[in-house]
Amino acid sequence: MTQDSADVVAANREFYRAFSARDVAAIDRLWARRRPVACIHPGWDALTDRATVMRSWRQIVESPSAPNIVCKNETPFVHGDVAFVVCHEVLSEGVLAATNIFAREDGGWKMIHHQASPLALIPREESAAPSRLN
Repeated sequence: MTQDSADVVAANREFYRAFSARDVAAIDRLWARRRPVACIHPGWDALTDRATVMRSWRQIVESPSAPNIVCKNETPFVHGDVAFVVCHEVLSEGVLAATNIFAREDGGWKMIHHQASPLALIPREESAAPSRLN
């Protein structure tokens, strides 16, 4: 794994750590400030400005019903100053496939897009074939 790939995975892990800790300030620090950002939460319409995206994260993590998420199967893809991580978000209710897009900003990787959607299939292992939910 290249240093850029490792750094993008580290940024991705920090995002899920901040989410699990319900740390709104850390989530805010992870999102880009100078680039356009967008976010699509499961079942939501696209949010396309930073203030709305940050408000959505604040509402989610401050809710008593905020889910506990474990990130699994991270795969980074680096393309110069933009990178993305494809991963699984494991919740008690099921598994989501997520894409987190990052861009270099101020010497680090900052999130510019997050999208997660429910899977019709639940992966058993990283290398195993998926099984049906129902």
